[in-house]
Amino acid sequence: MVIRSRAPLRLAFGGGGTDVAPYADERGGFVLNATINLYAWVSIVPNDSQVVRLRSLDYGESESFLLEQAAEAVVPQGNMLLAKGVMDSLCLFERIPCGFDLWTHTDCPAESGLGASSTMTVALIGAFNHWLKLGLNRYEVAQQAVRIERTDLGLVGGKQDQYAAAFGGFNFIEFARGDVLVNPLRLPVEWKSELEYSLVLAFSGRRLGASDIISSQIDNFRQERVDHIKAMDRTKEMAIEMKRHLLKGDFGRFGQLMHRAWIAKKGMADRITNPRIDAIYASGRAAGALGGKVSGAGGGGFIFFFVAPDRRHKVIQALEDADCRVVQFGFTNAGLQTWIR
Repeated sequence: MVIRSRAPLRLAFGGGGTDVAPYADERGGFVLNATINLYAWVSIVPNDSQVVRLRSLDYGESESFLLEQAAEAVVPQGNMLLAKGVMDSLCLFERIPCGFDLWTHTDCPAESGLGASSTMTVALIGAFNHWLKLGLNRYEVAQQAVRIERTDLGLVGGKQDQYAAAFGGFNFIEFARGDVLVNPLRLPVEWKSELEYSLVLAFSGRRLGASDIISSQIDNFRQERVDHIKAMDRTKEMAIEMKRHLLKGDFGRFGQLMHRAWIAKKGMADRITNPRIDAIYASGRAAGALGGKVSGAGGGGFIFFFVAPDRRHKVIQALEDADCRVVQFGFTNAGLQTWIR
């Protein structure tokens, strides 16, 4: 028997960063995002022993311990941090009936800006939820993922990735103190296809210091730095406006707003951009892109552009000339999925 789970990565079009506390708690946040057909994968294979073996296929690392010693042996750290954190935080060792092999894999490079870490946390919870019949619904899976990462493990970040991964599809997500509301957006299939054709996604290289960027954003808000807070407010407003044009199928205006949203986002904290990102962005715009942005906190990773279809090939060539790797993708409505084979 194999328990398998997968959860989709996401593209955040607008509002990213306003899901981070304390801004989200005190002023409220809005994020517009959509999940794509790149995934975080988890497999659990129960065995006849009392041995637990954890393996990361991405990092080529593994570790093992006896189930009966798990309470003492499991120290959340290293590349299996999330797996051990999930098992420890949910007190799963009291419910696990036998030893097992667990391995993880993600369809993107490390530090990519597509929300891979939080998506992996959701996939891990989903796999254990299916195996041990924990009875968690999608909201509860996302809530637990946020708690484990932000409170138990002390990882810096927001909340949008966990909810996007759990629910899937195009969503407008609202964040307020102690509450998150996922609003699914209904788009015609042909509009999604048009949007796929109009977006070019490329990997610019591993990003560095994402947690430092988010920490800087948090400090800017706590220290009441007016310009940075205004940038966060504009980013949130852009998300609302982008949602309106997306639902109307006004993709040209949507692409233009993406450019404005990127300008606003750069004002939220230092190091969101850097000379390499600025050069890549400028080359994409010069080749005909209406707008674009770096995915995630910034500092590198994936960057995507909105282009008119007749300029798509020119933007791709410009990105390849800038030593970026263009990645084909599609949108998916499926969120967290779990099954047994």
